Amino acid sequence: MTPPTDKPGLLLFAHGARDPRWARPFEAVAAQARAARPGTEVALAFLEFLAPDLAAAGEALAAAGCTRIDVVPLFLGAGGHVRKDVPPLLDALRARHPGLEVRLHPAVGERDELVTAMAQAALALACGEGVAQR
Repeated sequence: MTPPTDKPGLLLFAHGARDPRWARPFEAVAAQARAARPGTEVALAFLEFLAPDLAAAGEALAAAGCTRIDVVPLFLGAGGHVRKDVPPLLDALRARHPGLEVRLHPAVGERDELVTAMAQAALALACGEGVAQR
C-alpha cells in the first residue's frame, strides 16, 4: 500500500475590517504565496467582518485534499486573537478532520525581516519617498 501523499495547505489569517478595501494587501500576500509555491493550496481567512472565516477556509483546504495546513497569522503581534481565539478554532477543524495536521505559526509581525522592512518603509515615507496623506 502506498503511503498517503503529503499535500500542504497554507492558511493566511488576518483580522478583517468592515471596509473590503482593507483586504487588498492581504490578497496580494496570498497571490504572491500562490505564485511562489504552486504546489501549495493557499487560502486567506479573516477573524471578523470579511469572508471566508477561518473555519470555512480550513474546510476548503481540507476539501482540496490537504493533509497538512500551516496557519500563519498576518498580525503584527500575537495578541489575544492569536493566543486565545485561534486555538479553539483550529481544534474544531482538527476534530472535524482526524488525521489532518494543523500547525499554528507565530504572527508574521514577530519576524525580524518584517520588523526591518516596516522600519525601512516608515523611514522612506518620513524622508519624502512617499506622498503624505492629508
